[in-house]
Amino acid sequence: MKQSIVRLLSSTPKSFRATIVIMACLLFAQCGKHGNEPRGNADFLPATPEYADPSQWYNTSRNAVADVFYITSTETGDYTLADGTPCHYADTRNDSTRGPILSEMQGVDALIGGSLNFYSPYYRQCSLQTFTSDSLVQARLPIATDDVRRSFRYYLHHLNGGRPFVLVGYSQGAMIMLQLMQEMDNATYSRMIAAYAIGATISQETLDANPRIVPARSADDTGVTICYNSVRNTSCVMMGWEYSAVAINPVNWRTDATPATLITEPSPLIPLDQQQRDTLTVTLDPTSGLLLVDGFTGTDYILPLIGKEGNYHSREIWLYRDHLRDNIAQRAVRYINR
Repeated sequence: MKQSIVRLLSSTPKSFRATIVIMACLLFAQCGKHGNEPRGNADFLPATPEYADPSQWYNTSRNAVADVFYITSTETGDYTLADGTPCHYADTRNDSTRGPILSEMQGVDALIGGSLNFYSPYYRQCSLQTFTSDSLVQARLPIATDDVRRSFRYYLHHLNGGRPFVLVGYSQGAMIMLQLMQEMDNATYSRMIAAYAIGATISQETLDANPRIVPARSADDTGVTICYNSVRNTSCVMMGWEYSAVAINPVNWRTDATPATLITEPSPLIPLDQQQRDTLTVTLDPTSGLLLVDGFTGTDYILPLIGKEGNYHSREIWLYRDHLRDNIAQRAVRYINR
């Protein structure tokens, strides 16, 4: 078992670090004309993805009895077509925007998919620039949400086969995932092993309005939501992420301030055999719901436009990858054997 995990991790960083590298390059790139006709000076909206088309999915079948349904984070920046028409959404049929998304799908599958089947839809995710303004989020996020909503329905009716599933959303994907949970019917919720809102916060208002969000309290409860957001200290939080009513420490799976020790390579950008491990102290701050990480020595990657030094948003899966993979498997076993 240990040898298989070592082999998995040694083969993972190349695909996962490509996600961050390509994302950074893409955010301010000028992309060429896509296959759709531009609309003069109006914002361009790429064609609607059709989820009966296999090209609109990343899928790994492992003949497992349970699935992971993963919603990607923001891998797209604003870009313009050849005629200057602006676009603020990923084009799910164009390689220039599909590439970084696929890299994230492959990397996350390798890091946390474990032995479960893994499904992830391409969708017209909003650009990073969208998240500089609440009004832009309100105007644009519904397009992305509706794509994922349709993909999830297609998955349930045509791909899932009645199996229990784990929902995982990262950053923008977590925001969309929470909306899917609010709309979820009882029969679907009964098959949800757990939901992981990674690199996100959940307001008290959202918690009160969504009976499907049941905060996780331990390492093996089911039908629950796992949420965390990592910072060096509370001054490093990004705007809008200041407080979460749902939070758990993904190292010791506690909801109090008991610190946990995490020994891990700090960077997905460097091969594992070329970096020393950090010994991190990870502590949940119950007041803010933020995860405080002490001892990180890696060269920090700061998100353009919205990031802050000491905010570990881009590391939320990487740092806790072993714990997440093992915990997803643990909750799945508990669900199946209940």
